[in-house]
Amino acid sequence: MIITGVRSSRVPATRHRGRIWPGLVMGLAATVVAVAGSSAASQSSDELATLSAARRSAAGLWELAQHIDGHFLPYYAFMHLWLEFGQAEWWLRLPSAVATGVAAALVTDLGRRLHSLPAGVTAAAVYGLLPSVSYHGQNIRPYAFAAAAAVLAAWALHRAAGEPGRRGGWPGYAAAVALLGCTQVLALLVLAAHLLAVALYGRAVLARTLACTALGCVPGAVWAAVGLGQRHAISWIELPGPAVLLTLPRAAGGTALAGYVLLALASAALLLPRRHRVPRLWVTLLAGWALLPPVLLFGLSHLLSPVYVERYLFATVPAYALLAGLALASAPRPLAALALAGALVAGLPGQLRLRQENGHQENFPRAARIVSGNARPGDAIVYAGSWLRAGMLRYGGRGLPDDVLLAGAAPLPESFNYPEHADVTAALGGRERVWALWRGTGAAAGAGGDRLGALAREGFTLGRAWHVGRVPGMTVALYTRRPISHRGHHSERRPPTR
Repeated sequence: MIITGVRSSRVPATRHRGRIWPGLVMGLAATVVAVAGSSAASQSSDELATLSAARRSAAGLWELAQHIDGHFLPYYAFMHLWLEFGQAEWWLRLPSAVATGVAAALVTDLGRRLHSLPAGVTAAAVYGLLPSVSYHGQNIRPYAFAAAAAVLAAWALHRAAGEPGRRGGWPGYAAAVALLGCTQVLALLVLAAHLLAVALYGRAVLARTLACTALGCVPGAVWAAVGLGQRHAISWIELPGPAVLLTLPRAAGGTALAGYVLLALASAALLLPRRHRVPRLWVTLLAGWALLPPVLLFGLSHLLSPVYVERYLFATVPAYALLAGLALASAPRPLAALALAGALVAGLPGQLRLRQENGHQENFPRAARIVSGNARPGDAIVYAGSWLRAGMLRYGGRGLPDDVLLAGAAPLPESFNYPEHADVTAALGGRERVWALWRGTGAAAGAGGDRLGALAREGFTLGRAWHVGRVPGMTVALYTRRPISHRGHHSERRPPTR
């Protein structure tokens, strides 16, 4: 194929044969990094939502999907099957670790196709060293799958467009796009870079890409429509300002330092001498893959509904790693080794922090230890949010005080919340000590604030409070009932913010 203005990226078939093992090695290495220490961190509220959905029957999962998180139904259905074989922490997080390995393997081969085997191996190494990759590789959520599907789609496009004689090239690309939409629907924004890049090809390739993209986006369009109808579930997302775009390096790298190192290495790929350059259309694809989704997500937030959340952009991270791999493969070996060591050092603090008990923000095991270690017979416990109950039940179990508001042992069919008694005053009757949990360090808001207000009205005063987990974390507080003669004479103390 003759490509106007761009040298052909067709690569002889012999170059692609017998080169599977580097990808397998890098994929295995990335999986091992993700698995290492994956049992240490407490589950986050989002991970607990996955666990709540996956534990339900098939009918119960379908009922849930009709009210909330319907666009995650493919992932929840997969995890529903996965839980049949175990529910240990490392086992629950293993699928994301394997998806991380698949992404690294595909990054290796795509980098080799675009430039050279060293470029692919280096790109996969950069990818595996990022704290953001380890975080999502240890997260019981679909974002690691979305990143792997995004690399697969780019790999399939290169195969279809650069090797037109290959059987199943364009159908394979359409299938990869369909898989991408079934992992995390907003990951489909990376396809804007595909269309921008193939515009540098002839009309025939552009027409085929458009047709396959349209066909492959059908499942994603269905999940997008479902998500749009359930956008009440993300009503907590605020309208983003332009400043959020300045946080892209930190979001991509997982920490600010790792992100800036990654951005510097990726930017260097755009300054390569001509003899080292990748065809312009593929550099366009990688740069667009990294930068277009956040801009489009920002635009959607202002035109449709606020949807800008950093984790929704994780599928762009492989593009940064590929650009970094191209730059390092073209640099002198000592300089490349030094830069790779710098990336390792920059990411190490974040990697270690992820493997702490509070590595995923929340720290339910510590909260459960505080409550169970200080509770007395007859104590009660109330939650300013059912997600807190889910975490405490998983890590505290029978060692917790009486859950006086709980009205049923299973979550509601249409949500992740548990049924609760509405009359807080009646539930607290006869109790002298009550434990309360809420998000953050300030006063609880919404329904949780009402519960704490009921505590004050019933004559309870705050005795002691602990802040648990990383910001925002949660507050664990112990309230005790004041003597009748002293009620109304003392104001409630604010909990410490340590």
